[in-house]
Amino acid sequence: MVKQGLAAALVAVSVAACGSVTRGTSELVAFTSEPPGATIATTTNRFCPATPCSLDIPRSEEFDVTFTKPGFRPQTVPVRTKVVGTGAAGFAGNVLAGGVIGMGVDAYTGAAMDHTPNPVAITLVPEALPSAEPTRRRRKPEV
Repeated sequence: MVKQGLAAALVAVSVAACGSVTRGTSELVAFTSEPPGATIATTTNRFCPATPCSLDIPRSEEFDVTFTKPGFRPQTVPVRTKVVGTGAAGFAGNVLAGGVIGMGVDAYTGAAMDHTPNPVAITLVPEALPSAEPTRRRRKPEV
């Protein structure tokens, strides 16, 4: 009976330490633009018809996102992954409780990773900046 209780406690601690369980294998990434209403497309074939929007993206997936809007220059932003905060804690928890299997699962699924930047925010630049009318200096009449 004591062995069963100890085994159940060990399993509970293992699961709690595993980043795949506590953080999940995907992350919501937000996209915003100024002005709003830009279309986004990622290099991993994910799309959003108008900003602001969010996409659920696997934590292990790195990509570039391109913002487009008529009258504005397209802009591309690289979105990468890195181990941060709670991801590192979950991954480290595997060392104590989840073992090599838990570490392998978290490394494979990217559960210890976060996307950066998140949110992805840009300011669009107009295709043609308003130009000032050239002013002509009047020549003084020669005397």
